Amino acid sequence: MKLKPESEKLDDYLGSVLPFIVFETPLVKSKILEIKSITNNKALQAKIAFEFVRDNISHSFDTNSSLITIGAEETIEKQEGICFAKSHLLASLLRGSGIPAGFCYQRVLRKATVESGYALHGLNALYLDGTGWFRVDPRGNKAGINSQFSTDEEKLAYPIREELGEVDYPDIFTKPLASVTKSMEESGDCHVLFYNRPEALGQG
Repeated sequence: MKLKPESEKLDDYLGSVLPFIVFETPLVKSKILEIKSITNNKALQAKIAFEFVRDNISHSFDTNSSLITIGAEETIEKQEGICFAKSHLLASLLRGSGIPAGFCYQRVLRKATVESGYALHGLNALYLDGTGWFRVDPRGNKAGINSQFSTDEEKLAYPIREELGEVDYPDIFTKPLASVTKSMEESGDCHVLFYNRPEALGQG
């Protein structure tokens, strides 16, 4: 699939988006400095950041948690969040390292059946010199999900089944969708958020 950046200016994918995408807050800044201390190679920095968010930040739906985190600092502090929060954290780590990063979405089945309805799923795209834009999904692996950092063949969390009404959107947004952050802010707990998430782009 050909990805569609919202902006042709890479600088638009490097800035903070308060209060969600931050890289000068204590914990996020500390992690960025830690990653930079390991390597100066941008591709390796991106891979380290991705694997940190994928493997060390629990997915709140997987753990049946009630907690909602939204911004990068609270997500790293609480060490948990749903896909959107994890994508906000990864974008913050990447942008703070000088690596352009944006926000991508898929429409997936909320549960295993069409009757269960649909919800947006959030992931990231990033830009590396010599590679261009490519997507990664820091959702977190578990049985049946094996997302990996790959600059050629995509290895994302969810294979999109168009025959079931799922949609793989090609857009790379410069900011998190307002409908997504609104649903997170207005849900009382994560169990409510499971059903309050937007179902598609353009909703809300």
